[in-house]
Amino acid sequence: MATEKPHINLAVIGHIDHGKSTTVGRLMYEAGAVPAHIVEQYKKEAESKGKGSFAFAWVMDSLKEERERGITIDIAHKRFDTDKYYFTVVDCPGHRDFVKNMITGASQADAAVIVVAAPDGVMEQTKEHVFLSKTLGIKQLIVAVNKMDASNYDEARFNQVKTDVGNLLKMVGTNPDSVKFIPISAFEGDNITKNSDKMPWYKGKSLFGLLDELEVPDKPTEKPLRVPIQDAYSISGIGTVPVGRVETGILKKGMNVTFMPANKTGECKSIEMHHEEIPQALPGDNIGFNVRGIGKDDVRRGDVCGAADNPPAVAEEFSAQIVVLQHPSAITIGYTPVFHCHTAQTACTFTELVKKLDPRTGQTLEENPTFLKAGDAAIIKCHPTKPLCIESAKEFPQLGRFAIRDMGQTIAAGMCIEVARKQMR
Repeated sequence: MATEKPHINLAVIGHIDHGKSTTVGRLMYEAGAVPAHIVEQYKKEAESKGKGSFAFAWVMDSLKEERERGITIDIAHKRFDTDKYYFTVVDCPGHRDFVKNMITGASQADAAVIVVAAPDGVMEQTKEHVFLSKTLGIKQLIVAVNKMDASNYDEARFNQVKTDVGNLLKMVGTNPDSVKFIPISAFEGDNITKNSDKMPWYKGKSLFGLLDELEVPDKPTEKPLRVPIQDAYSISGIGTVPVGRVETGILKKGMNVTFMPANKTGECKSIEMHHEEIPQALPGDNIGFNVRGIGKDDVRRGDVCGAADNPPAVAEEFSAQIVVLQHPSAITIGYTPVFHCHTAQTACTFTELVKKLDPRTGQTLEENPTFLKAGDAAIIKCHPTKPLCIESAKEFPQLGRFAIRDMGQTIAAGMCIEVARKQMR
């Protein structure tokens, strides 16, 4: 069994067409997770459609629509192994319309590879994804400057992109020196498993080498159980199977669990991970689990599963600290954008602007401001328009962070400070 190796969830993020899917396909292929004959088959198929360069991307983009359009829509979960770890890759869409899927993907990641194409450099989506990865608490980053083959493996171009991304990281409070930068060509396979002779100027490790330097996050097993649900399937002969990632606590067979805000309770009969049955699931595990007494309509994406004797909090109201990234005008009381928190997407109304803060020091600048604009940091109170599970970020960081979206863009990002619980009947 390969499960003895420590497990890391890896998000691959970045602007559309910068080669995220090709990078992931190449990683899977080099790790032996995709047989060569499958890639050959994809190559032939891709060439017949005039999309020869998409062969590796198709390893991830198994949805037919994605092949036709050549873009990533859903989040694909795939597994590959390095010498030290086994990774579940969350391939996150870069296309504008799909940022909300990307948020779900990134919210489950322990580390991220940000793919930036050398010829293009930093683009709009690169910025947005860097902001989001910061908000969603991804502390370990690798920046892969891809398509070096299209820039003639030019060191000066790599350094320019490195500087630009570094400036972007500084803006969100990340020290670029703590981030590893690597020049690659996912399509050609340069610097993926071993250093390429086409870039003798690069003295660092290969991408696999950098992945093995990542650290496994602590597993908060002593905390109460929380599993945000990504989806629920009906499987004949088994019943309803919710799917999600264990964020805190331990899920064991035979446990009584409650789904909130649905307020439904049942007994966990079996747990499966990577198509193998396991007796218990720990934080970081992406699982499917069958619960006796739960019907297909009882549980949906955005619900959170917890132990029946310590169910997840459903907010009547919550206070949060936010940073406004962009907004065309001003944000006032009554504003109702969509909050993306773990796997939930719920519209919440700003009921109070408590105070404006200095984003650098956290000192109060103004009590009860009348409005907020781009660049402001603030403490606010919100009321969800429909039941939402959210916890304080101090207790459950994974369930307390959120991104706020409106008009097709990320307006703000933040974390929950305190929850006024709804009384559930």
